[in-house]
Amino acid sequence: MMDVAEDAEKFIDIIHRDVLKMFDTVNDVVEHNQKKVIEAMQECKVSERHFSPSTGYGYSDDGRDTLDRLFALVFGSEAALVSPQWASGTHVLSDCLYSILRPGDTMLSITGAPYDTLREVIGIDEEGNNCSGSLKDWGIGYKQVELQEDDRINIEKVEEILKSDCTIKLVFMQRSKGYSWRNSIDIDEMEMVISKIRKINPHIIIMVDNCYGEFTELKEPCHVGADIAVGSLIKNPGGGLAPTGAYVVGNKNIIERVAYRHTAPGIGREVGSYAASYLPFYQGIFMAPHIVGEALKGAILGARLFQELDYEVAPLWDSKRTDIIQSIKFEDKEQLITFCQSIQAASPVDGYVVPYPWDMPGYADQVIMAAGTFIQGASIELSADAPIRPPYIAYMQGGLTYSHVKIALTNVLCNFIDKGYVKI
Repeated sequence: MMDVAEDAEKFIDIIHRDVLKMFDTVNDVVEHNQKKVIEAMQECKVSERHFSPSTGYGYSDDGRDTLDRLFALVFGSEAALVSPQWASGTHVLSDCLYSILRPGDTMLSITGAPYDTLREVIGIDEEGNNCSGSLKDWGIGYKQVELQEDDRINIEKVEEILKSDCTIKLVFMQRSKGYSWRNSIDIDEMEMVISKIRKINPHIIIMVDNCYGEFTELKEPCHVGADIAVGSLIKNPGGGLAPTGAYVVGNKNIIERVAYRHTAPGIGREVGSYAASYLPFYQGIFMAPHIVGEALKGAILGARLFQELDYEVAPLWDSKRTDIIQSIKFEDKEQLITFCQSIQAASPVDGYVVPYPWDMPGYADQVIMAAGTFIQGASIELSADAPIRPPYIAYMQGGLTYSHVKIALTNVLCNFIDKGYVKI
């Protein structure tokens, strides 16, 4: 096994040298976004007093309110709501949809079917009225437009539906691929699509699920015209430090409606305390551009490695990136499971634990999840997960340090050689 380990390390080092040419591009994005965050923190006059906890109703909580202003500035929006009370990205997406849509309205997803957990919120595949509380249960319609063969948004079909259906109130875009074998939607394409939608109906609300995409490009969805963008703090913008929570940025009137859904009508953002320090949220967004850069470098290395081993990957190692997810397609479920178990075995937390597929809440198929993370479920830390269904695709994301990703991929390669899956 020692010879295998040495051979794997040498092979990874060769791959590492191959991908260094891509790192300058990543570093340019990191520096741009780091400067943007610092300038926003300075404009908000962030001080040590903003890190203090609050209790009870949280009236006049300056730490909370300044954090909102900071996110609005960084993400190019009129307003923001950042809350540790949101348990996940799906939670905040759900609150946003329920705050905007009313019975008789229709939601149009223009990036195909959304992420698995959001399907239950919408009521996709739900038969009849089962009182689930889904949007469908409340009489809210849903339509979707599949992506074209080149993974671009089918803007002609979108325009056709918008012109023929006056019930559509909200257009939804999922920036990241989720559990799909496709390219993610980059900011340039998003800007073009938003511009065309505005010409058809300037009043329609355009919402972007921004999870996994923050700080991977120079701009964010609201910079190019989105009305609202949503994400999780245990992904990119939390910088690996935020312990929980989510954010929504966008038009101030929409943010107010979301705040009423988050607490109660008439109360909104005026209340909401956090008995722990706000320090991890401020320090997290400060660190986020750098941490995202480390994750992107690790994803590039992973793509280059598995391309060299003749596996299909998306995106390709030298492609433009708009999120931190690297997809790798395996020949069978055994290889998929070995990959995830190898990532877990290289984790700093629970590295001794062996993950197996299980019935995870909100998913139609069993899911295997390698997540030896300091923050439970934090996919800005190195993790890998996959539904156990053909085609057998692992979704690797995150990495607080590039070195950790490199070490983990070396462990993957060792196990693949040992099991006879690959030869180098």
